[in-house]
Amino acid sequence: MSNYKIKLSKIKAFAFDVDGVFTDGTVLATETGDLLRSHNAKDGFAVRKAIIQGFPVAIITGGASESIVKRFALIGMDRNDIYLKSNYKIPDFIDFCERHKLQPDEVLFMGDDIPDIGVLKLCGLATCPADAVSEVKEISEYISLYPGGKGCVRDVIEQTLKIHNKWNTDPETYSG
Repeated sequence: MSNYKIKLSKIKAFAFDVDGVFTDGTVLATETGDLLRSHNAKDGFAVRKAIIQGFPVAIITGGASESIVKRFALIGMDRNDIYLKSNYKIPDFIDFCERHKLQPDEVLFMGDDIPDIGVLKLCGLATCPADAVSEVKEISEYISLYPGGKGCVRDVIEQTLKIHNKWNTDPETYSG
């Protein structure tokens, strides 16, 4: 792994997979076919904080559940930055970059499994949860100490915002 902290200062946006990153990878299927996921509130708080600080955030997932859209809309994400059914993720990643006038090397991406490898090789800082598959760990420049669904998203966002002097603990600044 390289010194990823140097790259954090160049990061202007974030993109994340969902299952195995925001969740522990467990998906419960109901009788009606709905898929239920459990998300970490601290990860959601960090995403909200990044958005408030002006960092665009994308969700690029193979998942197709409308509950994904609802979860991220609740924390302030733009619906256009939520890419569902994204099995080949590079075109959606490029669309996100173009829409926000970003270069791929200005975006931190976190993924945990084989479908994420293409974007991990293209982005500015490739990151993954502690429990990512070995192929993803091999190409990631930063492996969080936290597993998927247990704070790995908060970890990378907090580190990035701190490098940019945009992480604070004043509860009055958490609005927007």
